Amino acid sequence: MTRRIRDVMSPATAAVEPMTTVTRAARLMRERDVGDVLVAYDSDLFGVLTDRDIVLRAVADGRDPDDTPVGSVCTPPPVVTLGPEDTTDRAVELMRQHAVRRIPVVEHGGCPVGVVSLGDLAVLEDPDSPLADISRAAPDH
Repeated sequence: MTRRIRDVMSPATAAVEPMTTVTRAARLMRERDVGDVLVAYDSDLFGVLTDRDIVLRAVADGRDPDDTPVGSVCTPPPVVTLGPEDTTDRAVELMRQHAVRRIPVVEHGGCPVGVVSLGDLAVLEDPDSPLADISRAAPDH
């Protein structure tokens, strides 16, 4: 069933500026219980920082997370995005094409307004699937 992204996205996005430290971004992820934060500057999307980016591009490289800006380790521009009026079919197509699990949702001009994840789509398309179950599960603390 095809739906508009605005109906399935997570609207409460966490965002930081490119000069924010990796430590601060990781704490924000923990506080918000999310696996990514959008990296934005003056309401323009700069990149996406995932928990995987922190591990592979910061920690594994021996970089000090207290001194490393997220702008230097996030997924760099150009970032694949969707608009609120795009369809879930388009989201699936882009996730396959770019091998990503999350796509920022931006309004005209590039202002981030949400994120749509593979889990969001799984819950919609097949609510009984294992991925949908995982997406609905309470987080481990």
